[in-house]
Amino acid sequence: MKSIIKEDVQQRLNELSKTELYLHLETTNGAYAAHHDSTKMNVGAYIRNTKLTVEMGKITGEGPYRVGLKTTLGWVYAEGLTDFHIDQEGRLLLAGHDAEGKLAVALQLSKNPF
Repeated sequence: MKSIIKEDVQQRLNELSKTELYLHLETTNGAYAAHHDSTKMNVGAYIRNTKLTVEMGKITGEGPYRVGLKTTLGWVYAEGLTDFHIDQEGRLLLAGHDAEGKLAVALQLSKNPF
């Protein structure tokens, strides 16, 4: 993965618009966040291989970034994104890493299941 290039991500989001896609979205502050600091609440969300039709996608911010996806049924968004990769299968892989390099958020889109 490399640091987000806003224009490259927006171009891929445009290419994926009007397409039925599979979504992977997860957030985490680490399973042991509360173990290391009792003032921190452990939170997370995980969804994988949910099929949706993306009407349009938009990346905003100056970094970390936010990506919003307008779907036929509503909206999906992720914020805190710092890095991206478009793999050989054309999947858009976005991630947000904290100052220690740990994964905090992931948003991935694919034409095929993950």
